[in-house]
Amino acid sequence: MSRRRKRAKPPREVTLQHPAAAEADARRPRLGGRGPRRAALLAIVAAVVVAAAVSGFVLLARSGESTPRALIVDQLDQTFPNPAFVKEAGTLLTDAGYHVYYTPGKRATVDFYRDLGRGDYDVIVLRTHVARLLDATRQNLGDDAILFTSEPYTATRYLKDQLAWRLGPAYYYPGGDQYFGLLPEFITSNVRGDFNGATVIVMGCDGLKSNKMAEAFVRKGAQAFISWDGDVSADHTDAATERLLQHLVVDKLGTQEAVARTMTEVGPDPSYGSKLVLYPAEAAVSAVR
Repeated sequence: MSRRRKRAKPPREVTLQHPAAAEADARRPRLGGRGPRRAALLAIVAAVVVAAAVSGFVLLARSGESTPRALIVDQLDQTFPNPAFVKEAGTLLTDAGYHVYYTPGKRATVDFYRDLGRGDYDVIVLRTHVARLLDATRQNLGDDAILFTSEPYTATRYLKDQLAWRLGPAYYYPGGDQYFGLLPEFITSNVRGDFNGATVIVMGCDGLKSNKMAEAFVRKGAQAFISWDGDVSADHTDAATERLLQHLVVDKLGTQEAVARTMTEVGPDPSYGSKLVLYPAEAAVSAVR
């Protein structure tokens, strides 16, 4: 996909709840999400080489000012670690000429995401759990996606963002540990900088069950957003993302063709039937840089 170069089974439900006062909370939809078996989408990278930049590590790099940059955020490493996937994805990107950065799950905090738009990345892979908003009845899951962080939730932190419905508590199953979750408004209002034509791959469940999260990234400057339209297992999203990266950065296929070919090769998730989807559907037909 082309882009302007920059300078330099239904799981147990996860719930994202609004922390505001009861009356305000009752007027808003609450968040639901995925259980441990619903692996979330996103990430990629290889062996750690040096500590560096944006709360992460430089894993593999090539020299040169014009070297494109890729980021792999592996929030899923705390529940579904897959070092082989990380190594393969990092190798694919490096062999394609990318300077690759890696952020392990423990560093995927709210403040890390605030600075995500400052990294000048061409490709961003988010291997992360995804929650879903509960509908207005507060009984059923809606379609809108919320990204997990690995930062433990507390009702007294980031209070302004919580009251503005940009952040909320998320958990993998009722009664489980809670973590801060990012709503689409956080991406548009709180992320500093912009994504300046980046391709964003969200590997978790339901990232494109609705377009809300994808629209937020595109409004913030991303050129394309790729994710799943339903539940997906960790194994399946890892395998599909490897194939997708191969087609995008090595084979230099257009984004639409890369997604279509990936689905032809790996198919929908065998348990849930979810498919990999591109937003916007007409996004760039030429290759990622």
